[in-house]
Amino acid sequence: MKPFEALIAEAEAWEMQGWDFSSLGKRWTEGRPPWDYRAKVRTLMREANCMLDMGTGGGEFLYDIRPLPPHTYATEGYPPNVPISKSRLSSLGVEVIQTFSEDNAKTPQYGGLPFKTGYFDLVINRHESFIASEVHRVLKPSGRFLSQQVGSENLAELNELLGAEPPSTGTWDLEVAIRQLKASGFRIEEGREASIESEFRDIGAVVCCLKAIPWQIPGFTVSEYLNELRRLDERMRARGGLKVSATRFLIRGSKEGQESNT
Repeated sequence: MKPFEALIAEAEAWEMQGWDFSSLGKRWTEGRPPWDYRAKVRTLMREANCMLDMGTGGGEFLYDIRPLPPHTYATEGYPPNVPISKSRLSSLGVEVIQTFSEDNAKTPQYGGLPFKTGYFDLVINRHESFIASEVHRVLKPSGRFLSQQVGSENLAELNELLGAEPPSTGTWDLEVAIRQLKASGFRIEEGREASIESEFRDIGAVVCCLKAIPWQIPGFTVSEYLNELRRLDERMRARGGLKVSATRFLIRGSKEGQESNT
């Protein structure tokens, strides 16, 4: 393994393109939850004419599951990802719209999701925040919502090892999401949650992770956590890496109590 200083220097120079971690190879790997989000989306797409992908990242997921419904749109709130997703998805006829308001909430400036009421047959969402009432608004009657979310306890051991505050000040899990969706008029068709293993092979991969998901340790910088990173590096070298728990949950609902056989 490379020396600590070399791994840190490489990680600080590392830049992620879209939502693609392939450049890290097997240095940061995660297990899969006991459901297949991709397969579930493909099943729901069969009955959809108009679909929205919230938080498309670099458009990688939509590109991989083509052919898409005839009218497919995507939103992306992280500015560097917008041109990447537009470039990747333009050939598929997908319009990518940049969003600005946190959680796609209604704000005086942006007014929530930038779509007409009752516009979509299907809204999909992988690891993007959402406001249940806004998702409900843009769906047609009997429209469907499918989301895989990251729970608030995600990678909590990593924060603890680095002496950082917990990853979230609030609780975000399946129970909370179900409560919000029901309050907005959704019928819950499926809800599952799981803990999966996330493995880091070296300290550079840890730093890349914290750069990619800055909400894990808000304000993280190498200089501020240098001593903690050195201690964690020593631990990882002695133990052959670091394994921590990642939390995921899946939720599927339909608007206005429409039941599905899917």
